[in-house]
Amino acid sequence: MCKLVFVLMGLGLLLSVACNTPYTPKSKGYAAMQFPKKSYQSFNIAGYPYAFEYPTYAQINKEVNYFGSSKKEDAWLNIDFPIQHATIYISYKDIQPHQFDTMVRDAYTFVNNHNNKASFISDSVFTTDNGIKGVFFHIGGDVATSYQFFLTDSAKHFFRGALYFNTTPNEDSLAPMNAFIFKDLTHLVNSFRWK
Repeated sequence: MCKLVFVLMGLGLLLSVACNTPYTPKSKGYAAMQFPKKSYQSFNIAGYPYAFEYPTYAQINKEVNYFGSSKKEDAWLNIDFPIQHATIYISYKDIQPHQFDTMVRDAYTFVNNHNNKASFISDSVFTTDNGIKGVFFHIGGDVATSYQFFLTDSAKHFFRGALYFNTTPNEDSLAPMNAFIFKDLTHLVNSFRWK
């Protein structure tokens, strides 16, 4: 009986000493993000067979290298979002005879490369008010890119874009950024035209 009393007293002493730090509740959710006001500027530079509008808080980078090869002469570029740590990678190709189907297949292959991490992949075919045809891809899950698209006239031009963030993919934490830049992608596509 005496041992039981000592054990209970020892446990009571341990519990009273171990629990002396105040409890601090953790906030639920992610920190609020501040986004810049939406405003756009024109990209219409000689030597590029296309024009579009992009956000004023983004920067055009024309010095693009692809596996060590400069693509500046091929009208490739990147649209960098420095505050959001994101980039829209843009590639452009002239369509050669009998090459259009291969280019479309390649665009779908780039999207399907994310199948192992994606919770879903949806595509939507569209035609803008400017008569530009294309396909927009939304890729869900913890994937490196949530949005990809291509625009084409099916005869001469093929323009492809993919949005990437410079961080480890986390669908929940990137959701506000994806929603914010999605509106910019939509504006880019709707203002796009061939020259």
